[in-house]
Amino acid sequence: MNGTLLPNTPIAVDFWQIRKCSHIRLFFLSHMHSDHTIGLSSTWKNPLYCSPVTAKILKHKLQVKSKLINPLEVGVCHMLQLDDCGIETVAVTLIDANHCPGSVMFLFEGYFGTVLHTGDFRYDPSMLAYPPLRNLKIDFLYLDNTNCDPEQRLPSRQEATAQIKELIEKHPFHDIVIGLYSIGKESLLVDLAKTFQCWIVVSPQRLELLTLLEMEDVFSSSYEDGRIRVVEQSEVNYSNMVKWNSSHPTIAILPTSRKVKVWHKDIHVVPYSDHSSYDELIEFVSQLKPSSIIPVVKTKQCMSHFKPYLNSERAAHAIKIPDSVKSYMKGQSVSSKVDNLKLKILSSQIPRGVVFESTETNLQCVTNLDSMGENLETLMSIKQNIRVKEEFSMDHTLECGAAPIPLTESTVIGSDTECYPLLSPATNISEISSNEQEMPSAIVSPTDRNVTVISDSSALCEERSQIICLNVNGTLDHTPKTYSYTKTYRLSILPCKKRKKLDSRNFYCQVEGYFKSFNI
Repeated sequence: MNGTLLPNTPIAVDFWQIRKCSHIRLFFLSHMHSDHTIGLSSTWKNPLYCSPVTAKILKHKLQVKSKLINPLEVGVCHMLQLDDCGIETVAVTLIDANHCPGSVMFLFEGYFGTVLHTGDFRYDPSMLAYPPLRNLKIDFLYLDNTNCDPEQRLPSRQEATAQIKELIEKHPFHDIVIGLYSIGKESLLVDLAKTFQCWIVVSPQRLELLTLLEMEDVFSSSYEDGRIRVVEQSEVNYSNMVKWNSSHPTIAILPTSRKVKVWHKDIHVVPYSDHSSYDELIEFVSQLKPSSIIPVVKTKQCMSHFKPYLNSERAAHAIKIPDSVKSYMKGQSVSSKVDNLKLKILSSQIPRGVVFESTETNLQCVTNLDSMGENLETLMSIKQNIRVKEEFSMDHTLECGAAPIPLTESTVIGSDTECYPLLSPATNISEISSNEQEMPSAIVSPTDRNVTVISDSSALCEERSQIICLNVNGTLDHTPKTYSYTKTYRLSILPCKKRKKLDSRNFYCQVEGYFKSFNI
């Protein structure tokens, strides 16, 4: 990820990991390439700033809410607040980055000095010939160093385009496949369409995006309209080349400066790049003369090449954060920590296992089973069947044959059997089938005729709570009885690590042993 948190400020560029930047107030998006939008999605909840073109693409591709997107006009200085009281502001200017549609550099001017963040850019001399960068002293330069390799020499985009045209001309009877990312190099495609007087075939999704960008009308989504077509770069591989050539002679072109392994003789890599070449980076830095440089691609150590061009006159000084900004940043961080603490406390209070609830009072535990032997007369009212049913909250009612509930942290085991014995005293535990319905691991006291058992999955699944009602009715005598129950639906029970001790067989053993103690 190529995101940046500007030190000592509430400013972030291409950084969307909200848990790591709770103190940030202003979020900026340089362009819509995927390596700069990691963490940004339709669930984003903070205001962000970008160019008008990027704003269109952002709403189209990621469905970020329109009210959160603040498009800023390119080339105009904008004043934005850094605190909640309007005391401290930052001047922000967007500069065309010459990279892909909507891409910009950000120039920040404030109490922290002057910061230029290039994002991804392809240097052009015109960038320094006109305001706002002309004769401007830069304290911190965040530099796109993608091609910062003195051994890698890249042609200009005009020269690379000429190489691509030459390849196409050498294969007049071949289909031409061009592998690209979802956004970028649209000007190359328009140039090829005009040169060869043909349509450029693209996917319907890409055509929709090109229409949104108001590109020239040289694109079509019909394969019959032209022999030059665009695919995702990942689609240009050996197997696809074999398939394409089996139907018609085809060559593939990859316009990229990245090192790509070629596995097929008809795949051609052309060093067409939207990032600055090494020579262009040297020229850019030597003309700008910043006081310090921070690489955007942090994995590449190439800053030693730029040391001779740094401005040594402006010595680095400690940045004093204004009290209003410091208060905002500290307040946001504390608030975030408090929220995280609350979440941890709440999560630790989620009940595990089953909770007993009386039908008369909500969520009350029934009396312990051992204490129920004190009054055996109560057992005279017990009838001979145990019926288990599952109720849903509010207006949700589960019918026989309905779709099972989703698996949660609590294991769910189901049965397709309509009705079968619960257990008689003479039944052997080993006779229980392996796919039988697993009951909640608890012993139910027969003092109440109706006892409700709530599974812990109600805390994990908000859509519907699972309630198991056991209605116990019978008569006490010394004759062995057979107890049965009707259709049992899927039940969530204890977490997996606890279910071995509290599975269905142990449950039946406990129930059987309990009733045996009273010779039922």
